[in-house]
Amino acid sequence: MHNQRHWRRKVKKIGVSVLVSMQIAVSWSYLQAVPSYAAESASAPPADTNRQMEYLDRGLVAVPTADGVLVSWRFLGTEPTNIAFNLYRDGKKVNAAVITDSTNFLDVAGTASSRYSVRAVLDGKEQPSAMAVGVWTGPYLDVPLQKPADGINADGSTFAYNANDASVGDLDGDGQYELVLKWDPSNAKDNSQKGVTGEVFVDAYKLDGTFLWRIGLGRNVRAGAHYTQLMVYDLDGDGKAEVALRTADGAKDAAGRVIGDADADYRNSDGYVLTGPEHLTLFEGQTGKELISIPFEPARGNVTDWGDGYGNRVDRFLATIAYLDGQRPSLVMARGYYAKTSLVAYNWRDGELSKLWAFDSKGNPAYEAQGNHNISVINVDGDTKDEIVYGAMTLDDDGSVLYATRLGHGDALHVGDLDPDRPGKEVFKVMEHKNSPYGAAVWDAATGQTIWGVHTGTDTGRGMSADIDPRYKGEEQWATGVSEHSVKGEEISGATPTSINFGIWWDGDLLRELLDHTFDTSIGAGTGKIDKWDYVNNKTQNILTAAGTLSNNHTKGTPSLQADILGDWREEAIWRTADSRALRIYTTTAVTEYRIPTLMHDPVYRLGVSWQNVAYNQPPHTSFYLGEGMDPPPAANIYVTYPADVSITPKTLHLKNEESGPSVTAHIDLSKYNGARTAVVTSVSLSVYGGSAQAEDIKGDSAQGFKAIFDRDSVSRMLSGQSGSVELHLRGRLDDGSYFQGSDTIRVK
Repeated sequence: MHNQRHWRRKVKKIGVSVLVSMQIAVSWSYLQAVPSYAAESASAPPADTNRQMEYLDRGLVAVPTADGVLVSWRFLGTEPTNIAFNLYRDGKKVNAAVITDSTNFLDVAGTASSRYSVRAVLDGKEQPSAMAVGVWTGPYLDVPLQKPADGINADGSTFAYNANDASVGDLDGDGQYELVLKWDPSNAKDNSQKGVTGEVFVDAYKLDGTFLWRIGLGRNVRAGAHYTQLMVYDLDGDGKAEVALRTADGAKDAAGRVIGDADADYRNSDGYVLTGPEHLTLFEGQTGKELISIPFEPARGNVTDWGDGYGNRVDRFLATIAYLDGQRPSLVMARGYYAKTSLVAYNWRDGELSKLWAFDSKGNPAYEAQGNHNISVINVDGDTKDEIVYGAMTLDDDGSVLYATRLGHGDALHVGDLDPDRPGKEVFKVMEHKNSPYGAAVWDAATGQTIWGVHTGTDTGRGMSADIDPRYKGEEQWATGVSEHSVKGEEISGATPTSINFGIWWDGDLLRELLDHTFDTSIGAGTGKIDKWDYVNNKTQNILTAAGTLSNNHTKGTPSLQADILGDWREEAIWRTADSRALRIYTTTAVTEYRIPTLMHDPVYRLGVSWQNVAYNQPPHTSFYLGEGMDPPPAANIYVTYPADVSITPKTLHLKNEESGPSVTAHIDLSKYNGARTAVVTSVSLSVYGGSAQAEDIKGDSAQGFKAIFDRDSVSRMLSGQSGSVELHLRGRLDDGSYFQGSDTIRVK
């Protein structure tokens, strides 16, 4: 294998092996324009150590530029090193030679009416085409929204609704992301402010604007940045994301079903909700229907335990997804980070919501006032299981304290491989406590040992970490009152970038750009923008102004969401339009010569996207250092659940006689499978209403399709007591460790 110095200097076209659930070598390559250099493959781990990840399609997107049409698509984390691509415009191939060095293409002959599709090429053979797409009308796509009607305050005045934070998940299992959006009323409050607020709504939309559903949280959930955290994730591995929310009596699911007591009103005279039951509710992502509600934990308990008596600190909520067993996702709900901190972890498996563990800081001063207004999740100790970085304290995967730095509470937190020259991961955090030894500090994520810090003696309210200067390897850090430093702690110029907000991978290089807003005090929001740091002249240069958009959460100035949801590895920025009639998705129009798998198949980045809507969120980071001078990323061991087209025969099953024949056969088309080789099925099961039946015989493969044969008596027993149209669910596993699932409806007599 070429040594790292050689790789860094030549860097022009290097394939780097990464392992996935198929136990094959998958390439993360950084491609420019000189000869290719091969890299060794590491040994594939056992399939049962791989992480569940969502199936994604190509995410093909085409945007007009001054020079033509830029077409961009995903390189998936489940694809092999030798994958290549052909691009088609209006059914005719555009590229003269197969595309091996990127997943974007500037088509100088493209027009506004062109339609594009892309085909993967594996071992010289073209694979099925991705869905054809048209060209956007500009550098953004407007997703129309159904804005809630204005509400009426007690004094007769009205309040309006604004599109607020959003998340993404594949709600219907088709490999495309849907948007889940929180609507905040204009009378939303910070926890420190008294007053009655309007109802909070949660909507789901497809990217074409198709409205899917709306959940209403009722009068007993207050509106504000700290009260409602959207967890959108496939928690049970069925290929479709669920939505988890803290609810209360009077909430209503998308089918109109009321949770708890519809008439209950627990608001006090100041508008706070400090009594009455709270629920943890899981909703079906595809329909918005309630799946299950249980008493919410961490529970409220005594209001004064959390740090005050009027209702501010008791309702400071955080939430995240974490792979606590290293393989499958768990839901973590958190409450408090001042006088008391409490976290509870849950699993949603096989239709049951179970509690894994609970952590409570009460009674241990070392763990109090260490939490942040944000949270992060990453495996810091190398055991494959995730830890939860809760501000200045980190919890191990079992809920025990790994360490507490005692540096105190703060508003900004960044966790990742910030310094690629030292082993392990790093944390950069700012501190609010004036008596903290550091206002900003970097420490070892595994031990809590401080690497460097800067004393400020004041509330250091903002802090940012991103690679913005190619002269210094690793990410740079800066904060309010703290000038730009290298990750080694070296002060670079004495200057501080004026933007201390968000970083985004946007243009064609490996540096991160700065996402922010131009704040307008008269409306409490700002126009979204992206700037580039001019490290020579120590100033920012604007490269995008998102005219007609507004930021969220006052001076915090966040977009509704920033994430790699379309196209190649670079990120999209989603702001609300000024009238909240649409979410506006911006995607880059810059060509890149670097080929990197979609960031959404990187486990740390994907979890970072899951908590982007939580309180004072910071931009997501990757599990590996992504920046100038980067080394090959480590193996990403994942598996996905592919959607399958299923046809079950006979279409009518007679339970009481043999008229239907001795067997039931499921015909399975797995055309969306994109593994490196033809796979065979190791197991297939049918299920309905809690019963299941295993296939007795399986024939075929992923290329030709499968046929699974079930004993008729076993299926009949599973369907005992059923009649009429019944939907049967099929799930199977391939010999590469991945799964597939689908369903079909038959008639039972």
